[in-house]
Amino acid sequence: MKTKDVNALPEWLEMTADGARVTLKYPLEVNGVKTDKVPMRAPCLRDLRAAGATSNGDQEQLEVTMLCSLTEIGEKDLGAIKTVDYKRLQEGYFRLDNEFGV
Repeated sequence: MKTKDVNALPEWLEMTADGARVTLKYPLEVNGVKTDKVPMRAPCLRDLRAAGATSNGDQEQLEVTMLCSLTEIGEKDLGAIKTVDYKRLQEGYFRLDNEFGV
Protein backbone atom coordinates (compact mmCIF):
# COMPACT_ATOMS: atom_id res chain seq x y z
CA MET A 1 0.00 0.00 0.00
CA LYS A 2 1.39 3.39 -1.02
CA THR A 3 1.44 6.07 1.70
CA LYS A 4 0.34 9.59 0.89
CA ASP A 5 2.91 12.37 1.28
CA VAL A 6 1.13 14.92 3.48
CA ASN A 7 3.56 17.63 2.32
CA ALA A 8 2.88 17.06 -1.38
CA LEU A 9 1.09 19.91 -3.13
CA PRO A 10 -2.52 19.24 -4.05
CA GLU A 11 -3.15 19.12 -7.80
CA TRP A 12 -5.09 22.41 -7.63
CA LEU A 13 -2.19 24.37 -6.07
CA GLU A 14 0.84 25.58 -8.00
CA MET A 15 3.68 27.42 -6.31
CA THR A 16 5.20 30.15 -8.50
CA ALA A 17 8.23 32.43 -8.21
CA ASP A 18 5.98 35.25 -6.91
CA GLY A 19 3.46 33.28 -4.89
CA ALA A 20 0.88 30.66 -5.79
CA ARG A 21 -1.86 29.88 -8.29
CA VAL A 22 -5.01 28.25 -6.94
CA THR A 23 -7.37 26.42 -9.29
CA LEU A 24 -10.94 26.70 -8.02
CA LYS A 25 -13.45 23.87 -8.16
CA TYR A 26 -16.22 26.35 -8.95
CA PRO A 27 -15.50 29.41 -11.13
CA LEU A 28 -15.78 32.73 -9.30
CA GLU A 29 -16.86 36.03 -10.81
CA VAL A 30 -14.19 38.65 -10.18
CA ASN A 31 -14.80 42.16 -11.50
CA GLY A 32 -17.46 40.80 -13.84
CA VAL A 33 -15.26 38.02 -15.27
CA LYS A 34 -15.60 34.33 -14.39
CA THR A 35 -12.32 32.68 -13.48
CA ASP A 36 -11.25 29.33 -12.11
CA LYS A 37 -7.59 30.27 -11.50
CA VAL A 38 -6.60 32.73 -8.79
CA PRO A 39 -3.06 34.06 -8.50
CA MET A 40 -1.93 34.85 -4.96
CA ARG A 41 1.21 36.82 -4.20
CA ALA A 42 3.32 36.07 -1.17
CA PRO A 43 2.38 38.17 1.88
CA CYS A 44 4.63 40.84 3.34
CA LEU A 45 4.63 42.59 6.70
CA ARG A 46 2.83 45.59 5.18
CA ASP A 47 -0.12 43.32 4.26
CA LEU A 48 -0.34 41.92 7.77
CA ARG A 49 -0.16 45.35 9.39
CA ALA A 50 -2.81 46.82 7.07
CA ALA A 51 -5.16 43.88 7.63
CA GLY A 52 -4.63 44.06 11.38
CA ALA A 53 -5.37 47.80 11.42
CA THR A 54 -8.74 47.31 9.71
CA SER A 55 -9.91 44.12 11.44
CA ASN A 56 -10.37 45.47 14.99
CA GLY A 57 -9.11 42.20 16.48
CA ASP A 58 -11.54 40.06 14.43
CA GLN A 59 -9.44 37.12 13.17
CA GLU A 60 -11.95 36.15 10.47
CA GLN A 61 -11.97 39.69 9.08
CA LEU A 62 -8.17 39.80 9.22
CA GLU A 63 -7.99 36.62 7.13
CA VAL A 64 -10.55 37.85 4.59
CA THR A 65 -8.72 41.17 4.29
CA MET A 66 -5.40 39.37 3.78
CA LEU A 67 -6.84 37.06 1.11
CA CYS A 68 -8.48 39.99 -0.69
CA SER A 69 -5.17 41.85 -0.71
CA LEU A 70 -3.06 38.90 -1.81
CA THR A 71 -5.44 37.84 -4.59
CA GLU A 72 -6.65 41.33 -5.58
CA ILE A 73 -10.24 40.14 -5.27
CA GLY A 74 -12.73 42.55 -3.72
CA GLU A 75 -14.47 41.50 -0.53
CA LYS A 76 -17.88 41.46 -2.25
CA ASP A 77 -16.63 39.07 -4.96
CA LEU A 78 -14.73 36.93 -2.44
CA GLY A 79 -17.93 36.67 -0.38
CA ALA A 80 -19.49 34.60 -3.18
CA ILE A 81 -16.75 31.96 -3.15
CA LYS A 82 -17.78 28.38 -2.36
CA THR A 83 -16.37 27.11 0.93
CA VAL A 84 -14.34 24.36 -0.75
CA ASP A 85 -12.59 27.03 -2.80
CA TYR A 86 -12.14 29.34 0.20
CA LYS A 87 -10.35 26.46 1.92
CA ARG A 88 -8.12 26.17 -1.15
CA LEU A 89 -7.21 29.85 -0.83
CA GLN A 90 -6.49 29.30 2.86
CA GLU A 91 -4.20 26.40 1.98
CA GLY A 92 -2.40 28.52 -0.60
CA TYR A 93 -1.91 31.27 1.98
CA PHE A 94 -0.67 28.74 4.54
CA ARG A 95 1.89 27.41 2.07
CA LEU A 96 3.06 30.94 1.23
CA ASP A 97 3.26 31.95 4.88
CA ASN A 98 5.25 28.84 5.83
CA GLU A 99 9.01 29.12 5.62
CA PHE A 100 9.33 25.74 3.93
CA GLY A 101 6.24 25.96 1.71
CA VAL A 102 4.80 22.73 3.11
